[in-house]
Amino acid sequence: MKKSIKIDTYNKKILATLHLQADLTNVELAEIVNLSPSACFQRVKSLKEAGYFRTFHADVDLDQICEHILAYIEFTLDDNSAPQIRRFTSELEQIPEIMDCMQLSGDVDFISLSCFPNLKALNDTCNVLSENSSLCIKRIKTRIVLERTKWFLGYPLEKLKWLDEH
Repeated sequence: MKKSIKIDTYNKKILATLHLQADLTNVELAEIVNLSPSACFQRVKSLKEAGYFRTFHADVDLDQICEHILAYIEFTLDDNSAPQIRRFTSELEQIPEIMDCMQLSGDVDFISLSCFPNLKALNDTCNVLSENSSLCIKRIKTRIVLERTKWFLGYPLEKLKWLDEH
C-alpha cells in the first residue's frame, strides 16, 4: 500500500515543476522551490513512493528521428458490459502503437491516440482488432493527424483545484 503524504505548498511546487521539467537536477529543483537540496530530495522521494509520479520520460521530436503516422482511433463496441470492456482494454494494452486510450460518453465508446510506422501497419492492426469477434467491436474509425498544431506540454496544474483545498 502506498503511503499517503500531505500536499503542502512545497510539494505542490515540486509536482508542478517536475511535471513540466523532469530533467532538472535535484540542486536546480531545490533552488526553484526554495528548499535545501537534501530536503528537496527527501520530498521528491516521498512523492515518488506515494505514487504521485507515474513515470518520467522525454518528449522526442518524431519528425526528426523516424517515419511515422499519428492517428486517433475511435472504437464503438456492441457490448459495454464490464467483462467485455476489460477484455477490450486488455487487448489494447498489448499493442504498443496504441499509446493512449480513453473511455468516452456519447456515440463513441473509446478513443485512442496511436503512432504507427505507416498507414499499412495502422490498417493491419485495425483489421486484426475488428476481426477478433471476442472484442465485440461494432465500428472502428481512424482519423489521421495531418499536422499537430499544439503539443501536450503538461496539465494546467495552476488552473486546477488541488484535492486538499477546501
